[in-house]
Amino acid sequence: MPTRKKPQYIYQLKITLSDIKPPIWRRLQVSSDYTLADLHEVIQVAMGWGNCHLHSFNIDGEEYGMPMDDDFGFSDMKIKNETRVKLSKIIPGEKFKFSYLYDFGDSWEHQILVEKVLPPDPDATYPICIKAKRACPPDDCGGPWGYPDFLEAVQDKNHPDHEEMLDWVGGSFDPEEVNLEQINAQFEQYFK
Repeated sequence: MPTRKKPQYIYQLKITLSDIKPPIWRRLQVSSDYTLADLHEVIQVAMGWGNCHLHSFNIDGEEYGMPMDDDFGFSDMKIKNETRVKLSKIIPGEKFKFSYLYDFGDSWEHQILVEKVLPPDPDATYPICIKAKRACPPDDCGGPWGYPDFLEAVQDKNHPDHEEMLDWVGGSFDPEEVNLEQINAQFEQYFK
């Protein structure tokens, strides 16, 4: 996990979950010194994912992730090691775009836009989530195609799967609710 030392630059990123309407997104400020592996951890916390699935970044046609040797063929995917690539080496400046894929089965694709390159605020700690819209879907709900079915079940008390889906997500789910204070408290905990 990266430390919260003062970085050379701050990247303000808007991370938007693809194929979901209305949009689900987070506006984050992160250190230019972070690696792609660090950014993966930041995205997991900010979006509210469980960090229990494979992931990759696609940057200018190159795939980055955790290189693996295994029996499933993932080692043949030509994935570059995300732990060796700092954001400052891949982000040329503002308006740069790249993508992040979480859960190769459910295929949660995130579009990442570099909105601003800023000097660090001496009074701030990074990463920080400065704005957010809508709750992240729960892990394993079927991707962008299954999420509408999940929402229908949790929002309709007469739906045959209503109780089962609510139990599965811990008793309640409000698709409009996102808690910035909670996200930033988790950053404080994980990125000391």
